[in-house]
Amino acid sequence: MKEIKTVAVIGAGQMGAGIGLISAFYGFKVVLNDINQQFIDRGMKQNEKWIERQVEKNRFDESKANLIRSKLIGILSLEEAVSDADLVIEAIIENQEIKNNTWKIIGENAPEYTLFGSNTSSLSITEMGKHSGRPTQFLGTHFFNPPVIMKIIEFIKGYETTDETLNALVGYGQTMEMNTVIATEAPGFIVNRLMIPQLNEAYFALMEGVATADDIDIAMKFGLNHPMGPLALSDFIGLDTILYIAEYLHRELGEKFRPCPLLVKMVRAGKLGKKSGEGFYKY
Repeated sequence: MKEIKTVAVIGAGQMGAGIGLISAFYGFKVVLNDINQQFIDRGMKQNEKWIERQVEKNRFDESKANLIRSKLIGILSLEEAVSDADLVIEAIIENQEIKNNTWKIIGENAPEYTLFGSNTSSLSITEMGKHSGRPTQFLGTHFFNPPVIMKIIEFIKGYETTDETLNALVGYGQTMEMNTVIATEAPGFIVNRLMIPQLNEAYFALMEGVATADDIDIAMKFGLNHPMGPLALSDFIGLDTILYIAEYLHRELGEKFRPCPLLVKMVRAGKLGKKSGEGFYKY
């Protein structure tokens, strides 16, 4: 199996840009791709701000900053972006059909040796692998936001994923000093299967008047030593993203995953959290 040196990241949003950044930081050549040049430019700008902050804080010098910059390029054409990749990581919208269609194009244009990883937080690895035409070379690669801080990757095996593919991707993660956990394919994998019900219960507690948003978050933050409370975390993730995952888990796993009506109403009202300026809190 070819050594991973070049990583194409499909989707240059906050998550994709972050995956590209952490990969470049550890010496991989990175190609950022998206459907619009504006999105690529935004992702590159996000990464440049992080690099500049690290230099200002003396975490590394300008020489290291320039090395990271030299590893990052943006390419608008999907076909061109994957044409020389040893690894393709897709980090686009959490929608099975859109991901499937994207993987079909990737599979038709990437070299035969290329390994494939999807940053999905809940969707079917096996289904995407089938559409890519390379199910044995396909794996779930679930990073957490932001990847430069959250030092963990969930690796999810599809039905046909080989151990060789898994080992190669785990090696890529460990090169970046990530903690790596492995799951077989199941709705929500490990983290979201446990996290979404907890967040959902916090919405019920707020809706039923058990406590204020502030008190719910303070109780969980200090009572369970969490870095932030469930409502603040939800605003950070995006309520629309949480609702999409919750609805998927509800379809796949049953009634205990039914989304709280408050969450549904807030998404319908466009109150999606930090990215919209208001969720459980105003920003």
